[in-house]
Amino acid sequence: MADRPNVLVFFTDQQRWDTSGLHGNPMDLTPNFDAMATRGTHVANSFTCQPVCGPARSCLQTGLYATETGSFRNGIPLSKDLKTLAHHFKGSGYDTGYIGKWHLGTQDPVPEDERGGYDYWLAANVLEFCSDAYDTVMYNNDNEAVKLPGYRVDAQTDAVIRYIDGHQEDPFFLFVSYLEPHHQNHLDDYPPPDGYRERYTGGWVPPDLAALGGTAHQHLGGYYGMVKRLDEALGRVLDALKSLGQLDNTIILFTSDHGCHFKTRNGEYKRSCHDSSIHVPTAFHGPGFQGGGQIPELVSLVDLPPTLLDAAGIDVPEEMSGRSILPLTKGERDEWPEEVFVQISEAQVGRAVRTQRWKYCVDAPDKKGGQDSGSETYVEQYLYDLQADPYELRNLIGLAS
Repeated sequence: MADRPNVLVFFTDQQRWDTSGLHGNPMDLTPNFDAMATRGTHVANSFTCQPVCGPARSCLQTGLYATETGSFRNGIPLSKDLKTLAHHFKGSGYDTGYIGKWHLGTQDPVPEDERGGYDYWLAANVLEFCSDAYDTVMYNNDNEAVKLPGYRVDAQTDAVIRYIDGHQEDPFFLFVSYLEPHHQNHLDDYPPPDGYRERYTGGWVPPDLAALGGTAHQHLGGYYGMVKRLDEALGRVLDALKSLGQLDNTIILFTSDHGCHFKTRNGEYKRSCHDSSIHVPTAFHGPGFQGGGQIPELVSLVDLPPTLLDAAGIDVPEEMSGRSILPLTKGERDEWPEEVFVQISEAQVGRAVRTQRWKYCVDAPDKKGGQDSGSETYVEQYLYDLQADPYELRNLIGLAS
C-alpha cells in the first residue's frame, strides 16, 4: 500500500442533487452513493459554478472560474498555459490517468498537448458524439480508437477497474468522467440499460418538474435508469478498491458538472441559475473524510480541486479561486463564505448568487451567451426565497413588497 493516498474522481454529467436518497429521492437509485457519503463526508449543499459541460470541466480541472480559464462556453479548449489537477499530482509523484469524457479539446481524438497533462489516456473529447449507449468508442494514448463492449457505463467502469488493478505500486490520481446521465444528443433521449426505463417510468417526480412539466414525463424513467446504473458502477469501483486492499488508502470524490431541469427553465436541460441546474450530489470518502458527517455550508465546484490537493498533502496554489473544505470537516466554519457564485453562458450571459435562503440572478440582455463572457451591466432576472419556495416556483422580481 502506498504511503500517500490514491485519489479517484467519479464525475457524472447532468445529475440532479435530488436523485440521491440522502436528498429525499424515494426511488432507491443511489444506495452506494448514500452509504459512501454517510461513511465519509456528505457535501449537502454543493453547487456548480457554471451549468454547462465544458466550462464546468475547466473549473474542476483548475480550481478557477470559467471566465478565468477562458473556457466560458463549450467548444473553447482549455488553455495550455493553465495548470490542471494532473500537473499538480504529477509534480508530487503521482501516476495520473483520465478515462471518459473530456470536452476541453478541439477535436477527437484529442491531441496529446490538449489532454491537460494526464499520463494515461482513454477518453473522447465529446463522448456523446462518438459513442452511443451500447456502442462505446474512446481513444487511447496513441489516438487509436478503442471499442469497449457493453453498456457505456459498464464498459467505462471495466476500464477503470483495469487501471486500478494495474496501478498498485505508486499512488495514482485517476479522473473518471462519465457521460451519463446526460442525454444522447442526436436522439434527444436518456438511454438507460435495457429494462431500466420500464423499471422507473411513472416514479417519483420532483416538485419543480411536477409543477412546470417540461420533458420529465418523457425522459425521467430513462434518466433515473442511467442514475441507477452509475450508482451500481460506483459500487463496483468501491468493491474493486476493497478487494485490492486500496479502499482505505484512496480518496474518492463523487460529484457532477451540473444538474438537469428537463426544459422547464429554458428550451434545453441546463444553462440556468435554478437549483435544478446548479445543485449537484457531492461526497468525499477516504483518508481525511471518514466520519466527516454532513457539511451544511454552501460549497462550489471550484472548492473541490483545492480540497483534493489539500487532502493529499499537496500545497494549494494561491491562484486557485476555490478553497479547501477540509477545515469544515473539523468544525472550523468561522471564515467560510455564506454564498456561492454562478456564471451562466450560451443560453444567456448571466450571473447568480445563492445563499442558504436567497437566490438572486441577473442577465445581460444586450450580450450573446455564445460569444460574450461577461458584461459591465446586468438587469435583474430572478429572486427566490428558498426558505419559502425551495423549488423556485415564485419569482419575486417585480412583485410588490
